[in-house]
Amino acid sequence: MSTTALTGIGELVTNDPTHPDGDGSSLGLIQDAAVVVDDAKLAWVGRASAVPDTDERRDLGGCAVIPSFVDSHSHLVFAGDRSAEFAARMTGEPYDGGGIAVSMKATRAATDDELRALLARRVAEMHAQGTGVVEIKSGYGLDVDNEARALRIASEFTDETTFLGAHVVPPEFRASDSGRDDYLDLVCGEMLAACAPYARWIDVFCEPNSAFAFTGEESERVLRAGAGAGLELRVHGNQLGHGPGVQLAVSLGAASVDHCTFLSGEDIAALAGSSTVATLLPGVEFSTRSPYPDARRLIDAGVQLALASDCNPGTCYSSSIPFAIAVAVRDMGMTPAEALLAATSGAAKSLRRSDIGVIRVGARADLTVLDAPSYLHLAYRPGVPIAHALEWGPAAS
Repeated sequence: MSTTALTGIGELVTNDPTHPDGDGSSLGLIQDAAVVVDDAKLAWVGRASAVPDTDERRDLGGCAVIPSFVDSHSHLVFAGDRSAEFAARMTGEPYDGGGIAVSMKATRAATDDELRALLARRVAEMHAQGTGVVEIKSGYGLDVDNEARALRIASEFTDETTFLGAHVVPPEFRASDSGRDDYLDLVCGEMLAACAPYARWIDVFCEPNSAFAFTGEESERVLRAGAGAGLELRVHGNQLGHGPGVQLAVSLGAASVDHCTFLSGEDIAALAGSSTVATLLPGVEFSTRSPYPDARRLIDAGVQLALASDCNPGTCYSSSIPFAIAVAVRDMGMTPAEALLAATSGAAKSLRRSDIGVIRVGARADLTVLDAPSYLHLAYRPGVPIAHALEWGPAAS
């Protein structure tokens, strides 16, 4: 394989505070930098004045370069449109999770080719905005065949696939007194068996504040079944109100608990004393007019944070991590550096990956170029398409 040097990097964000050419900050900034890529991996990182000989050179003209964003929470396998639901929320209608059934109906009706084309378009949209790796959940099929189909198609685009059969109880199971238990039996039995071959993770919408989602006890049952099938754990928790999601995630050693909008002091202490990442999804609060998580309080307590898009048809149909960064800085108490770290290395930690979210020798060459001199422009210029991922290696694996 040929080697390529990227030179003319005005500012390089490595996320490696130990790099000898860096500034010693958490971002590991190197000015007037270069990197060498060999077979889609980073072979050298340092100052441009010391770059070794390579087969090719590419001058980036003073642009800043950052690790590509790691979008560790998305729901991309769906069909249909829920824009009317968004419009209703803007007039005051609250979100309770019930609209998921609308996406379920459209997704079940779509063909494999239709779902694959929709997913390919969304992944390309993410890549064009600087995202490298993306996690993709199921959760809009809510029966055995359609959940397995969603994960099979998602696995064509990423290794980070998540079984979310426990998204909500589907309408056909809500009529009888035993419907919830019957659906949980299905999720933990036949559905899990069909989906596990295509998934790395299992997730559950642990939300007692919604009539459609799952209690702490029900969520624990789902997660333990998933772990028994060899899947690693993630949790939707504490989105609509205070609840058991965070404590459950920490007690079971989940890699991430996502949303974390309503947290008690005990929840924050549990997160700070654990390896569970708190993944914040500011696009959801923006799109639902809900309170934002208090990221400052979490950071000051020592909690590891991630930022992700939660791109989905109901509560946040945005695939833009730069948008999430801008909102986190403006409305959640994060500095630009903290937000960028959360969207790169923090999100990588939530996927238990050390080969992404960082620019250092041996890592994947997931690099995003900014049409700007500094990473500060991600929050400084909201809505402007300045970030784009470079085009070697898989876009989202």
